[in-house]
Amino acid sequence: MSQSDRGWLFRLTWPVTHYVVTNLCVMLGLFLFRVLNRTTVIGKSNVPQAKNTLLLSNHQTMIDSFLVGGIAFFPRSLLDACMLPWSPAAAENFYRNPVLAWFSDNWKCIPVKKGRKDVGALFRMSEALRTGTMLIFPEGTRSRDSSIGKARGGAGMVILETQPTVIPVCIEGVNEVLPIGVMFPRLFKRIYLYFGEPLDLSEYYGKEKNKEASHAIMQHVMERIREMQVELKELKKNQKSVVGNSGLINKESNSTSA
Repeated sequence: MSQSDRGWLFRLTWPVTHYVVTNLCVMLGLFLFRVLNRTTVIGKSNVPQAKNTLLLSNHQTMIDSFLVGGIAFFPRSLLDACMLPWSPAAAENFYRNPVLAWFSDNWKCIPVKKGRKDVGALFRMSEALRTGTMLIFPEGTRSRDSSIGKARGGAGMVILETQPTVIPVCIEGVNEVLPIGVMFPRLFKRIYLYFGEPLDLSEYYGKEKNKEASHAIMQHVMERIREMQVELKELKKNQKSVVGNSGLINKESNSTSA
């Protein structure tokens, strides 16, 4: 069940409940990532604090959205609920019972059905992105070994339809906080969150909106995310010497850590 399928009382209270529930979760997430663990953020200034902004990230854990979406638009999201990003979510995971479904709706999830192309979900994603922000994990599933897999085509179709500002995102180390199969987050781990510069995808616009164009866009995006992962691995490997004079840190001069 999505927001549009719910009764009038839910729709009436949703502007308040989603703001409260999501921002509360964001604050808890920030405490987990920035206090109980140590998170280095690179390139946050690359993220426009504006509608029609799409974040595309690799995927490691069930809590990735709270890390990426929470930090990308904070603290602006405290003042403007539109900055809280929408996110497609597997219906079989996030809508499997009424309680979880209620939270998922208030987290601004868009349910996506498993096993076939969900045209309705793609339409709702496009509509939501035009009037807000969105976070998508193009691989559609979590990586068990932190490698970056192939992207599914849905995000490419949304890009062709809305022509948003596309920000590639790479995360590292979150899988050490909440490995697959573990219920409770681990503490005192090192996490990296890297926001790349906006991608120029104008060469794909104006062409026919089909599967081939969608896949070409996503190949472009995933290639950049893989490059960012290599940069992060190099940063992790040589962190002591890199912090002082690395090209990556100098290029993304707004790097912060907690």
